[in-house]
Amino acid sequence: MAAAVRFFIRGANSRLSVGTGTSGSLGAALLKLSPSCSSRSKTQRRHAAHFTYQPDPVPTQYVIFGEDVAFGGVFRCTVGLRDKYGKDRVFNTPLCEQGIVGFGIGAAVAGATAIAEIQFADYIFPAFDQIVNEAAKYRYRSGNLFDCGNLTIRAPWGCVGHGSLYHSQSPEAFFAHCPGVKVVIPRGPMQAKGLLLSCIADRNPCIFFEPKILYRAAVEQVPVESYTIPLSEAEILQEGSDVTLVAWGTQIHVLREVSDMAQEKLGVSCEVIDLKTILPWDVETVCKSVVKTGRLLVSHEAPVTGGFAAEISSTVQEECFLNLEAPISRVCGYDTPFPHIFEPFYIPDKWKCFEAIKRMINY
Repeated sequence: MAAAVRFFIRGANSRLSVGTGTSGSLGAALLKLSPSCSSRSKTQRRHAAHFTYQPDPVPTQYVIFGEDVAFGGVFRCTVGLRDKYGKDRVFNTPLCEQGIVGFGIGAAVAGATAIAEIQFADYIFPAFDQIVNEAAKYRYRSGNLFDCGNLTIRAPWGCVGHGSLYHSQSPEAFFAHCPGVKVVIPRGPMQAKGLLLSCIADRNPCIFFEPKILYRAAVEQVPVESYTIPLSEAEILQEGSDVTLVAWGTQIHVLREVSDMAQEKLGVSCEVIDLKTILPWDVETVCKSVVKTGRLLVSHEAPVTGGFAAEISSTVQEECFLNLEAPISRVCGYDTPFPHIFEPFYIPDKWKCFEAIKRMINY
């Protein structure tokens, strides 16, 4: 079994739309096959981001580039693409993130479909000016005459168990303050393929953060054919009546576990929502759930202060204040740089989330 999810990047007009995906624990045995793909041709893969192109035919404007991309990438996401499609379409770049994104902006404006890889999300910050002041504003400063919507920026994201200061960060909140781009984070391979293809097809530049711990931890049945999953539409993975749990990426699997714990130990019914898209996020789905349950817990790996959980909390208390039965709870990383040997104490695990649920229920 090859260790990769193959993403089929093509300019086909007909795409299959998939509204639901696979979810479960980080353990491979607990990841379930989505019923929505059970009757179609599919392949079982591990990596959340291995790029290939459909051979029937492939538009030549598609290019992918970044540090070590021609070699296959540090996570082996682009293995074999250079040999298959040539050095003009799959190529390495210097170790210069602002140059990688700047080149991608220019390529997209010139008509290419540019997929730029930042080797780790921790190193996206040198490209911050290019993303915030160039890519995000290009359409607006030209009065909608020009845009770089054909740009998608991929970056491995989040903790991995041993990444320490510079290989574990979750910088999504920085870009949530940046109108003009879309920020997307999948929870697993099947969802990643559909969301990535949606990002590539979207008319706005997109940042696609890939939870790198799932590269080798998640196994799902991924349909072979091309399909998309709508952006900015949250997914209710489990319906409940007492508490709403909201997260994205890796943290979704933590909330699925804590939901089972709460039901078993407390008799508490939890509704679990995968936000999927951070910017723009699905306010309506979250607020409808909170109106029903009266309680909200938001969890992410990034530090709590200024994290995106604060934005969700603020919006929900404005929209649903009279429906709240308890203060909104944020279970997030600490306000410290990401530690190495203390990583297990830093991350918002199921036990921290479980204690937060108990506090809300007993409020």
